[in-house]
Amino acid sequence: MNICIVGCGAMGSIYAALLASSGHSICVVDTNKAHIEAINTRGLRVWGASGDRTVTVEAFVEPPAQTMDLVVCAVKARYVAAAARSIVRLMGPDTRVLGIQNGLGSAEVLAAHVGEDHLIVGIAQGFGASLPEPGCAHHNDMKAIRMGAYAGLDHNRVEEIADIWAAAGFDAAATPNITGMQWGKLVCNVAYSAPCAITGLTVGEVLEHPQMSTVSRMAAREAFDTARALGVELPFADPTEEITQFAQRMRTAKPSVLLDLEAGRPSEVTVINGAVPSQAQKVGRQAPVNATLTALVQTLEHKYQSPAPTG
Repeated sequence: MNICIVGCGAMGSIYAALLASSGHSICVVDTNKAHIEAINTRGLRVWGASGDRTVTVEAFVEPPAQTMDLVVCAVKARYVAAAARSIVRLMGPDTRVLGIQNGLGSAEVLAAHVGEDHLIVGIAQGFGASLPEPGCAHHNDMKAIRMGAYAGLDHNRVEEIADIWAAAGFDAAATPNITGMQWGKLVCNVAYSAPCAITGLTVGEVLEHPQMSTVSRMAAREAFDTARALGVELPFADPTEEITQFAQRMRTAKPSVLLDLEAGRPSEVTVINGAVPSQAQKVGRQAPVNATLTALVQTLEHKYQSPAPTG
């Protein structure tokens, strides 16, 4: 299968490496020129929970003029609109687009550009991925990949893609309740994304911290209760147990929001912790814990973000 990974950061690199190892023709696209140059020069190395491998893939800073069987949009949420516009040049009548983003809201943006009948919504759970240097990605774990049709795409066609990912070594499956899976992941993400970013602690350190563990549990419970109020069928009944198991699998991991803050980049906190108060408003509720955590991260972003280049 011809597959293009648009957004070859830490997670995109893992997808590319394992799918390439499974025999598929892979190309990757990313605006990180140093990363792309390293991949083209030395290959793409991925190590961690999936083993240690270096694969040869074609790497570009812009999508090539080539029709793909599958396009995986793995960019961060703030780049989805731009990525979606570029993905159009990769699409044919049978191309499927798999969007895997943190938080909520990206699927609607993708669907507006690539079409509802082409779109698969995916979630990646429990990887703890990072990009320590150009051409190299590491991950602490690889819990699961779940995917479901956004709207009109036949479930059997989603299952075909899930089977390809499973054959590549992922715990991948198609689900008819992708909304529930999204919210399930969000509950875990809000428990650690903002708390880790604010404190600089790892996931495991927040889990064990006498004060921040309480804040973490409150944020998760707030997201859980919001989802239930919206009528979402969640894949678990106890958010505290779920976020504890989540953290125990990758205690040393730093969430992407913390990694972005450390690098002076804008984070995805508004579509993670910030998604909870905006969704709560739809059913006449408030989510003060996540609203406060979001505001604190945004304050730190403003304080530590690298200044814009001049001249």
